[in-house]
Amino acid sequence: MDLKEILRQKREDIVDRWFEAILSSYHEDARGPMRRTQAQFTNPVGFNFREGLEGLFDAVLQGMLPDTVTGFLDAIVRLRAVQDFSPSQSLSFIFELKKILRAAAGAELSGDPETADELVRLDGVIDDLALFAFDLHMECREKIYALKAQEARDMTFRLLQKAQLIAEHQE
Repeated sequence: MDLKEILRQKREDIVDRWFEAILSSYHEDARGPMRRTQAQFTNPVGFNFREGLEGLFDAVLQGMLPDTVTGFLDAIVRLRAVQDFSPSQSLSFIFELKKILRAAAGAELSGDPETADELVRLDGVIDDLALFAFDLHMECREKIYALKAQEARDMTFRLLQKAQLIAEHQE
């Protein structure tokens, strides 16, 4: 049996461990409510994390087609980009998958060079996923900064108007 088939059989356990890895970056009080992933409308963060990780896991095993991962990755990255995480903290969950896959493959890795080569190829796919996620993260942050800058310009303009230092533009 090849490595991808072994990992597919352990999918639920792998995704559970990956989900716990992403939750570990949050305060303990927030983790409990996030674990209720069935409640899409009362717990959109937990729901999006779980759904996104499941889709990303499947995409990694398939070789990560950008069209496939964009929706899943975007849902997670957007949530983490607006939170108080550095980019490395925000995206570290992607690299956790490498450790989780190695632990799941465990005994199958010992002594089989073909399986080890397959795992190295999966590592490359995960690295590509991280680079793609970084691009998405930076796009989100750029939008946030652009919105903040526009808001500051608008507020300054309104203050100058109130102080009658700028006349309203009339046509």
